[in-house]
Amino acid sequence: MTGRAMDPLPAAAVASATEAEADEEADPLVAGSPVPQVTDRRDPDPSRMQMPQGNPLLLSYTLQELLARDTVQVELIPEKKGLFLKHVEYEVSSQRFKSSVYRRYNDFVVFHEMLLHKFPYRMVPALPPKRVLGADREFIEGRRRALKRFINLVARHPPFSEDTILKLFLSFSGSDVQNKLKEAAQCVGDEFMNCKLATRAKDFLPSDIQTQFAVSRELIRNIYNSFYKLRDRAERIASRAIDNAADLLIFGKELSALGSDTTPLPSWAALHLSTWGSLKQALKGLSVEFALLADKAVQQGKQEENDVVEKLNLFLDLLQSYKDLCERHEKGVLHKHQRALHKDGLMKRQAVSNREPESVEQLESRILEQENMIQTMELRNYFSLYCLHQETQLIHAYLPLTSHILGAFVNSQIQGHKEMGKVWDDLKPKLSCLFAGPHNALTPPRSPQDGVCPH
Repeated sequence: MTGRAMDPLPAAAVASATEAEADEEADPLVAGSPVPQVTDRRDPDPSRMQMPQGNPLLLSYTLQELLARDTVQVELIPEKKGLFLKHVEYEVSSQRFKSSVYRRYNDFVVFHEMLLHKFPYRMVPALPPKRVLGADREFIEGRRRALKRFINLVARHPPFSEDTILKLFLSFSGSDVQNKLKEAAQCVGDEFMNCKLATRAKDFLPSDIQTQFAVSRELIRNIYNSFYKLRDRAERIASRAIDNAADLLIFGKELSALGSDTTPLPSWAALHLSTWGSLKQALKGLSVEFALLADKAVQQGKQEENDVVEKLNLFLDLLQSYKDLCERHEKGVLHKHQRALHKDGLMKRQAVSNREPESVEQLESRILEQENMIQTMELRNYFSLYCLHQETQLIHAYLPLTSHILGAFVNSQIQGHKEMGKVWDDLKPKLSCLFAGPHNALTPPRSPQDGVCPH
């Protein structure tokens, strides 16, 4: 049976397939896997694969529903010494499973690999880089935050959240979690092999799916670029708040040091002895208020890091996983399909030109095998587009996160300025003795509009 002709491919897809052809190897999931049949069910939990009501292509999740699926905390455990090097462990706590387990970075790596094995056509977020020699606290904390974002995106992803390997990773407390994950993932095929809709995915796709795919990819690329710039600016704003805190603290300490100076006044300045003594007394106590101002600035900076920068990073991680998925689709299943079609054409031309009976029989057998493979890859291609369509909907379900981020940023600014403004107001009366005029008469400071008259 010959494979059906596919819808026209985007030029970029064909180009990338051609460029990667020399280096690409056959997909083991495609080459060695039969087309899934209704009677061939190897998933340990078939109930979650039941056919949804209505059009299964359409998702109706809201952001609140996705966020409510689970909240996972990832906290550092103090370093333990291994045989040669120290290693870092994390306490991973799931609200949904009411579990708390210890995981190392390599456990996350195996979990990530098994997700890609089972769900090659879904958005699997990337992991942060491995630890490098001489990694400092800043690197370790940054990686902890990235791992937390990763596991929360996975735990809230509809297909992932119902899969066995997620529950294993979040709740299995044994020491051989990596082997358990591999056994759970490799004893069944990937999502294509276990989904009842896999062979019918094309029936649910819109006729202009290739155009929609290209448009969605361009839109999400633009959204990613804008959010990347927003994240950079938010990082700078939070960093400036923390730098401002350090400056305020040093400013207060210097005022306090000035007030604590014990150097005696020379005799010719004795007339100002009482004024200088009052000034020093006032300056000495100002370090407390400036320390409080510094503390408020640090709180604002930390709050913006947690509530604004981290949420921007979470959304960027999701958008990046979509971009990675698009590349896997084009360089993987599309490329393999193009190669298989090309190989099939070569074998048919060879069969026509070859007149030896045995060779013709062998070629016909190979052609039949190749056409079966083409059919499987064609079905996988449509299933990949089916999944891409759903993943695009998930991206749009996360878009309202923008209002959460803006709300957190505005609230942080309002609260921060309000609290610092109160400290400044409380500080002002304590400065009255600093404004002593002639004959010790107190003169309040001029406001900016009371500038010196040019006459």
